[in-house]
Amino acid sequence: MTRILVGTCGWTDPSLLRSGWYPPGHRDPEKRLRHYTTRFPVVEADSPYYALPAPRTIQLWADRTPPGFRFDVKAFALLTGHPTRSSALPADLRGRPRDEGLLAEVWDRYAEALAPLRDSGRLGTLLFQYPPSVTPGPEAEAFVRAARERARDWPFAVEFRHPAWWLTDRTAAFLADLDATAVAVDTPQGLPTSIPPVTPVTTPRLSLVRFHGRSPHWGTGSKEDRFRHAYTAAELADWLPRVRALAARTEEVHVLFNNCCADAAVTAAEMMRNLLTARLPHQAPAPAPAADTPAR
Repeated sequence: MTRILVGTCGWTDPSLLRSGWYPPGHRDPEKRLRHYTTRFPVVEADSPYYALPAPRTIQLWADRTPPGFRFDVKAFALLTGHPTRSSALPADLRGRPRDEGLLAEVWDRYAEALAPLRDSGRLGTLLFQYPPSVTPGPEAEAFVRAARERARDWPFAVEFRHPAWWLTDRTAAFLADLDATAVAVDTPQGLPTSIPPVTPVTTPRLSLVRFHGRSPHWGTGSKEDRFRHAYTAAELADWLPRVRALAARTEEVHVLFNNCCADAAVTAAEMMRNLLTARLPHQAPAPAPAADTPAR
């Protein structure tokens, strides 16, 4: 039976830490992650987007989370064509040409670091989020296909940030051919950068929906401007039929909230979980939370 897992895009955002969502005394990384797992069964890890993760860090993530917990891990920026500062690369790679050889080496180190999550069954998927500069066409498809080939033994999800990808049925067919999960998104509509709220199913194993908020500054401005939004119950309820349809066709559905200003994401995730529980009473239960200090 399909598991619908609801969580947030990150658990260490500074504004979340300042919001008071974590109980007093949860100042260190271990206590924060353990507390998060008592509230949600899935999380997106975005720190590997900014720098290659340390294997020890990933091992600790696996050690500090219960069986059945899932991490969806963003791909390192260089692997998805985002501008990448030299300082984000390991020191021994900073002088290398940014060619296929460098991408292969970066992938090898990224994959090696993430092995503890895969080996422990805690890896949900790798998330390859492509920037708006990656527009539909043969060159872009070859770039994505090359990334999939490097990650051929890994679960692989794709989020396109240029809306033209979803103005044609070709995109879903392309991702299905790659055995790559198509990431559905909720963003404000009516802007030049708006992504249509389409929900194609391109793999039988996983569907993934990311809620970015509905700020009119989507695609522009600061991070706070782009993602500042407090979802209402009505806005989330509109998505219930789509989520239900995804659950009917895939083994697992991840619903993640990226409106990461203060506690807006955790609040929306809790609201969505409650709505799904009310509307989907036969959903398979999420794994039991680990013991932790009750929230005050």
